[in-house]
Amino acid sequence: MVEHRLRDLAGTKAPKFGHFIVEFATPGIGHILKSAGCDFVLFDLEHSGFGFETVKNAVRYFEAADVPIIVRVPSKEYHHIARAMDMGAEGLMLPMVGTVAEARHILKSMKYTPEGGRGVALQVSHDRYRPGTVTDKFKAANQRSTFFCQIETAEGVQNAEKIAALPGVDCLWVGHFDLSVSLGVPGDFGSKTFTDAITRVVAAARKHGKSLGRLVPTVEQGIELNRQGFDFICYSGDVWVLHDALADAINRLRAGCTPKRGGKRS
Repeated sequence: MVEHRLRDLAGTKAPKFGHFIVEFATPGIGHILKSAGCDFVLFDLEHSGFGFETVKNAVRYFEAADVPIIVRVPSKEYHHIARAMDMGAEGLMLPMVGTVAEARHILKSMKYTPEGGRGVALQVSHDRYRPGTVTDKFKAANQRSTFFCQIETAEGVQNAEKIAALPGVDCLWVGHFDLSVSLGVPGDFGSKTFTDAITRVVAAARKHGKSLGRLVPTVEQGIELNRQGFDFICYSGDVWVLHDALADAINRLRAGCTPKRGGKRS
């Protein structure tokens, strides 16, 4: 039986902590994140350049490490949605969802009948190549698949309450940079325009008992957002964690190892 741990995580408001992968889809990455204590991973196709061959491999890495994977696909096209599910994505994230109609299209594309209209492929990656009856397969896949609906436009904020009301929408995920651009305040996350929008999304999720997620660059911001109601806290990404840790170490090494002026090495 294929587990649906991510769906279970989305069913509670307890904080969940994860990491964003945009560069290092290496065989050991799942075990590294598991050892670090991650509850989930967000694996990006929108900006990373990863293709579905990479996704298929990465899903195996994270399954082996027992880390639930959310795959963010690059568009709302059916072939992107259905292929990610066929590759074994437990969670699916879609960028710039602005309307109820778009959310319904996504759900139809990712769910099997009777909940959706996804094309049938059984005993492949998503069900771990196991045999079984068609009815049981459909039921298991629909129960397992978890929809993270990305709110990152002014339109999405306006329709957040109606989107959150849809059965099958498990989490509203704020895309803060694109949202700030859409609202006309690029990068100004302290502006009233932006904070009012966040308040509206938080209220929509709370009203309908849905999870809330966001990428955070610092521990302090993650803690503050959790106090506001965010429960999926995705801490930074592989590129930035490596860069910042390495830059800090190199700078301290350079400062500590550079000889004083006029000094000579023996």
